[in-house]
Amino acid sequence: MKPPVLELRNVTCAFGDRSGHRREVLHEVSVSVAGREFVGMIGPTGCGKTTLLNVAAGLLAPASGQVLADGTLLRGRNERAGYMFQSDALLPWNTALDNIAVGLRFGGMAVAPARAAARQWLDRVGLAGFGGHFPHQLSGGMRKRVALAQVLARDPPLLLMDEPFSALDAQTRVLMGDALLALWQAERKSVLFVTHDLEEAIALSDRVLVLSAGPASRVIAEFVIALPRPREVAEIRLTPAFQAIHREVWDCLRTEVLRATSTVQG
Repeated sequence: MKPPVLELRNVTCAFGDRSGHRREVLHEVSVSVAGREFVGMIGPTGCGKTTLLNVAAGLLAPASGQVLADGTLLRGRNERAGYMFQSDALLPWNTALDNIAVGLRFGGMAVAPARAAARQWLDRVGLAGFGGHFPHQLSGGMRKRVALAQVLARDPPLLLMDEPFSALDAQTRVLMGDALLALWQAERKSVLFVTHDLEEAIALSDRVLVLSAGPASRVIAEFVIALPRPREVAEIRLTPAFQAIHREVWDCLRTEVLRATSTVQG
Protein backbone atom coordinates (compact mmCIF):
# COMPACT_ATOMS: atom_id res chain seq x y z
CA MET A 1 0.00 0.00 0.00
CA LYS A 2 1.14 3.53 -0.75
CA PRO A 3 1.87 5.72 2.27
CA PRO A 4 -0.43 8.69 2.92
CA VAL A 5 0.26 11.80 0.87
CA LEU A 6 0.36 13.64 4.21
CA GLU A 7 0.73 12.28 7.71
CA LEU A 8 1.05 14.17 10.99
CA ARG A 9 2.11 11.96 13.89
CA ASN A 10 1.52 13.20 17.44
CA VAL A 11 2.23 16.80 16.46
CA THR A 12 2.39 19.33 19.27
CA CYS A 13 2.79 23.07 18.63
CA ALA A 14 3.44 25.70 21.26
CA PHE A 15 4.22 29.41 21.27
CA GLY A 16 5.84 31.54 23.95
CA ASP A 17 4.77 35.07 24.86
CA ARG A 18 6.92 37.98 26.07
CA SER A 19 6.46 37.00 29.69
CA GLY A 20 7.93 33.59 29.01
CA HIS A 21 4.71 31.62 29.29
CA ARG A 22 4.38 28.68 26.89
CA ARG A 23 0.97 28.22 25.26
CA GLU A 24 0.26 24.89 23.67
CA VAL A 25 -1.89 25.33 20.55
CA LEU A 26 -2.00 21.74 19.29
CA HIS A 27 -1.47 18.68 21.48
CA GLU A 28 -0.37 15.36 19.97
CA VAL A 29 -2.48 15.73 16.84
CA SER A 30 -2.40 12.87 14.34
CA VAL A 31 -3.90 13.41 10.88
CA SER A 32 -3.47 11.56 7.60
CA VAL A 33 -4.62 12.27 4.05
CA ALA A 34 -4.57 9.43 1.55
CA GLY A 35 -4.08 9.72 -2.19
CA ARG A 36 -7.09 11.29 -3.93
CA GLU A 37 -8.82 11.85 -0.58
CA PHE A 38 -10.72 15.02 0.38
CA VAL A 39 -10.47 15.61 4.13
CA GLY A 40 -12.35 18.43 5.81
CA MET A 41 -11.28 19.87 9.14
CA ILE A 42 -13.56 21.88 11.40
CA GLY A 43 -13.37 23.27 14.91
CA PRO A 44 -14.06 26.36 17.02
CA THR A 45 -12.37 29.68 16.33
CA GLY A 46 -8.82 29.75 17.65
CA CYS A 47 -8.38 25.97 17.91
CA GLY A 48 -5.26 25.89 15.73
CA LYS A 49 -6.56 24.81 12.33
CA THR A 50 -4.36 27.28 10.44
CA THR A 51 -1.40 26.34 12.61
CA LEU A 52 -1.92 22.72 11.61
CA LEU A 53 -1.98 23.66 7.91
CA ASN A 54 1.22 25.66 8.33
CA VAL A 55 2.87 22.60 9.87
CA ALA A 56 1.64 20.44 6.98
CA ALA A 57 3.06 22.98 4.52
CA GLY A 58 6.43 22.94 6.25
CA LEU A 59 6.14 26.63 7.13
CA LEU A 60 6.15 25.90 10.86
CA ALA A 61 8.15 23.25 12.70
CA PRO A 62 6.26 21.42 15.46
CA ALA A 63 7.57 21.38 19.02
CA SER A 64 7.31 17.60 18.90
CA GLY A 65 5.97 14.91 16.61
CA GLN A 66 6.60 14.17 12.96
CA VAL A 67 5.29 15.29 9.57
CA LEU A 68 5.64 12.92 6.62
CA ALA A 69 5.05 13.61 2.94
CA ASP A 70 4.57 10.42 0.92
CA GLY A 71 6.17 8.48 3.75
CA THR A 72 9.29 10.68 3.92
CA LEU A 73 10.03 12.80 6.97
CA LEU A 74 9.41 16.44 6.08
CA ARG A 75 12.33 18.80 6.57
CA GLY A 76 11.61 22.35 5.49
CA ARG A 77 8.91 23.36 3.03
CA ASN A 78 6.55 20.71 1.69
CA GLU A 79 7.33 20.85 -2.01
CA ARG A 80 4.48 18.46 -2.79
CA ALA A 81 1.80 20.77 -1.38
CA GLY A 82 -0.03 23.74 -2.85
CA TYR A 83 -1.43 26.21 -0.31
CA MET A 84 -4.58 28.28 -0.91
CA PHE A 85 -4.88 30.94 1.76
CA GLN A 86 -7.94 32.55 3.30
CA SER A 87 -7.02 35.92 1.81
CA ASP A 88 -6.17 36.37 -1.85
CA ALA A 89 -2.51 35.74 -2.59
CA LEU A 90 -2.66 37.51 -5.95
CA LEU A 91 -0.14 40.13 -7.05
CA PRO A 92 -2.10 43.35 -7.67
CA TRP A 93 0.22 44.47 -10.49
CA ASN A 94 -0.24 41.18 -12.42
CA THR A 95 -3.15 40.27 -14.65
CA ALA A 96 -5.18 37.14 -13.94
CA LEU A 97 -3.16 35.31 -16.60
CA ASP A 98 0.18 36.35 -15.14
CA ASN A 99 -0.93 35.59 -11.58
CA ILE A 100 -1.57 31.99 -12.64
CA ALA A 101 1.68 31.81 -14.60
CA VAL A 102 3.86 33.25 -11.82
CA GLY A 103 4.06 30.00 -9.86
CA LEU A 104 5.10 28.13 -12.98
CA ARG A 105 7.75 30.76 -13.69
CA PHE A 106 9.14 30.41 -10.15
CA GLY A 107 9.31 26.68 -10.79
CA GLY A 108 11.60 27.29 -13.75
CA MET A 109 9.17 27.16 -16.66
CA ALA A 110 9.86 29.54 -19.56
CA VAL A 111 7.51 32.47 -20.17
CA ALA A 112 5.70 31.18 -23.26
CA PRO A 113 4.77 27.71 -21.95
CA ALA A 114 3.87 29.17 -18.54
CA ARG A 115 1.43 31.63 -20.12
CA ALA A 116 0.03 28.89 -22.38
CA ALA A 117 -0.63 26.68 -19.35
CA ALA A 118 -2.17 29.64 -17.52
CA ARG A 119 -4.58 30.23 -20.42
CA GLN A 120 -5.73 26.63 -20.20
CA TRP A 121 -6.37 26.98 -16.48
CA LEU A 122 -8.27 30.23 -16.97
CA ASP A 123 -10.58 28.32 -19.28
CA ARG A 124 -10.95 25.45 -16.81
CA VAL A 125 -12.05 27.78 -14.00
CA GLY A 126 -14.50 29.62 -16.27
CA LEU A 127 -12.50 32.82 -16.79
CA ALA A 128 -11.36 32.44 -20.40
CA GLY A 129 -12.24 36.04 -21.26
CA PHE A 130 -10.65 37.65 -18.20
CA GLY A 131 -6.95 36.89 -18.59
CA GLY A 132 -6.08 40.56 -19.09
CA HIS A 133 -7.97 41.78 -16.00
CA PHE A 134 -6.16 42.85 -12.85
CA PRO A 135 -7.32 41.60 -9.41
CA HIS A 136 -9.12 44.86 -8.58
CA GLN A 137 -11.19 44.44 -11.75
CA LEU A 138 -12.46 41.01 -10.69
CA SER A 139 -15.23 40.05 -8.29
CA GLY A 140 -14.43 38.13 -5.11
CA GLY A 141 -15.52 34.86 -6.69
CA MET A 142 -13.42 35.53 -9.78
CA ARG A 143 -10.34 36.22 -7.67
CA LYS A 144 -10.88 32.93 -5.85
CA ARG A 145 -11.07 31.12 -9.19
CA VAL A 146 -7.77 32.71 -10.22
CA ALA A 147 -6.22 31.73 -6.88
CA LEU A 148 -7.46 28.16 -7.29
CA ALA A 149 -6.07 27.98 -10.83
CA GLN A 150 -2.78 29.44 -9.58
CA VAL A 151 -2.39 26.58 -7.10
CA LEU A 152 -3.59 23.79 -9.40
CA ALA A 153 -1.43 24.92 -12.34
CA ARG A 154 1.66 23.76 -10.43
CA ASP A 155 0.12 20.26 -10.27
CA PRO A 156 0.80 19.55 -6.58
CA PRO A 157 -0.32 16.13 -5.27
CA LEU A 158 -1.71 17.81 -2.13
CA LEU A 159 -3.87 20.91 -1.71
CA LEU A 160 -3.92 22.71 1.64
CA MET A 161 -6.92 25.05 1.77
CA ASP A 162 -7.43 27.50 4.66
CA GLU A 163 -11.05 28.70 4.62
CA PRO A 164 -10.60 29.77 1.00
CA PHE A 165 -14.25 30.78 0.43
CA SER A 166 -15.04 32.37 3.81
CA ALA A 167 -15.12 35.96 2.49
CA LEU A 168 -17.64 35.19 -0.26
CA ASP A 169 -21.40 35.64 -0.16
CA ALA A 170 -23.49 32.52 0.34
CA GLN A 171 -24.45 32.04 -3.31
CA THR A 172 -20.92 32.53 -4.62
CA ARG A 173 -19.60 30.22 -1.93
CA VAL A 174 -21.87 27.43 -3.15
CA LEU A 175 -20.75 27.99 -6.75
CA MET A 176 -17.09 27.90 -5.70
CA GLY A 177 -17.72 24.65 -3.82
CA ASP A 178 -19.17 23.14 -6.99
CA ALA A 179 -16.24 24.44 -9.04
CA LEU A 180 -13.76 22.95 -6.58
CA LEU A 181 -15.55 19.59 -6.59
CA ALA A 182 -15.61 19.49 -10.40
CA LEU A 183 -11.86 20.19 -10.59
CA TRP A 184 -11.14 17.72 -7.79
CA GLN A 185 -13.18 15.05 -9.55
CA ALA A 186 -11.11 15.60 -12.70
CA GLU A 187 -7.69 15.98 -11.05
CA ARG A 188 -8.21 13.83 -7.94
CA LYS A 189 -5.69 15.65 -5.83
CA SER A 190 -5.49 14.99 -2.11
CA VAL A 191 -7.07 17.86 -0.17
CA LEU A 192 -6.93 19.03 3.44
CA PHE A 193 -9.66 21.67 3.68
CA VAL A 194 -10.12 23.88 6.75
CA THR A 195 -13.46 25.62 7.23
CA HIS A 196 -15.75 27.05 9.92
CA ASP A 197 -18.79 26.05 7.86
CA LEU A 198 -20.02 22.59 8.87
CA GLU A 199 -22.32 22.26 5.86
CA GLU A 200 -19.42 23.09 3.54
CA ALA A 201 -17.18 20.52 5.24
CA ILE A 202 -19.75 17.75 4.87
CA ALA A 203 -20.74 18.64 1.30
CA LEU A 204 -17.15 18.57 0.03
CA SER A 205 -15.39 15.89 2.03
CA ASP A 206 -14.79 12.14 2.20
CA ARG A 207 -13.97 12.49 5.90
CA VAL A 208 -14.49 15.31 8.41
CA LEU A 209 -12.17 15.75 11.38
CA VAL A 210 -13.33 17.71 14.43
CA LEU A 211 -10.82 19.62 16.53
CA SER A 212 -11.47 20.45 20.17
CA ALA A 213 -11.53 23.95 21.60
CA GLY A 214 -8.12 25.32 22.48
CA PRO A 215 -5.70 25.63 24.06
CA ALA A 216 -3.97 22.29 23.47
CA SER A 217 -6.44 21.40 20.75
CA ARG A 218 -6.62 17.81 19.52
CA VAL A 219 -8.65 15.71 17.09
CA ILE A 220 -11.66 14.46 19.04
CA ALA A 221 -13.73 12.81 16.29
CA GLU A 222 -13.66 11.61 12.71
CA PHE A 223 -16.72 11.15 10.52
CA VAL A 224 -16.83 9.26 7.24
CA ILE A 225 -19.09 11.09 4.77
CA ALA A 226 -20.77 8.27 2.88
CA LEU A 227 -22.61 10.48 0.39
CA PRO A 228 -22.55 9.61 -3.32
CA ARG A 229 -20.29 11.40 -5.77
CA PRO A 230 -20.31 13.43 -7.93
CA ARG A 231 -22.03 15.99 -5.71
CA GLU A 232 -23.58 19.42 -6.13
CA VAL A 233 -23.30 21.44 -2.94
CA ALA A 234 -26.77 23.02 -2.90
CA GLU A 235 -28.58 19.79 -3.81
CA ILE A 236 -26.71 17.42 -1.50
CA ARG A 237 -27.58 19.61 1.51
CA LEU A 238 -31.28 18.90 0.99
CA THR A 239 -31.00 15.12 1.25
CA PRO A 240 -32.02 13.21 4.40
CA ALA A 241 -28.63 11.47 4.47
CA PHE A 242 -26.82 14.82 4.58
CA GLN A 243 -29.08 16.11 7.34
CA ALA A 244 -28.48 12.99 9.42
CA ILE A 245 -24.70 13.39 9.12
CA HIS A 246 -25.02 17.09 9.93
CA ARG A 247 -26.89 16.34 13.17
CA GLU A 248 -24.29 13.76 14.19
CA VAL A 249 -21.29 16.02 13.57
CA TRP A 250 -22.97 19.07 15.11
CA ASP A 251 -23.72 17.11 18.30
CA CYS A 252 -19.95 16.63 18.62
CA LEU A 253 -18.91 20.11 17.50
CA ARG A 254 -21.48 22.08 19.51
CA THR A 255 -19.87 21.26 22.87
CA GLU A 256 -16.49 22.51 21.66
CA VAL A 257 -17.96 25.71 20.20
CA LEU A 258 -19.66 26.43 23.55
CA ARG A 259 -16.42 25.74 25.39
CA ALA A 260 -14.51 28.11 23.14
CA THR A 261 -17.17 30.81 23.54
CA SER A 262 -17.18 30.52 27.34
CA THR A 263 -13.38 30.78 27.40
CA VAL A 264 -13.44 34.00 25.34
CA GLN A 265 -16.24 35.52 27.43
CA GLY A 266 -14.49 34.52 30.64
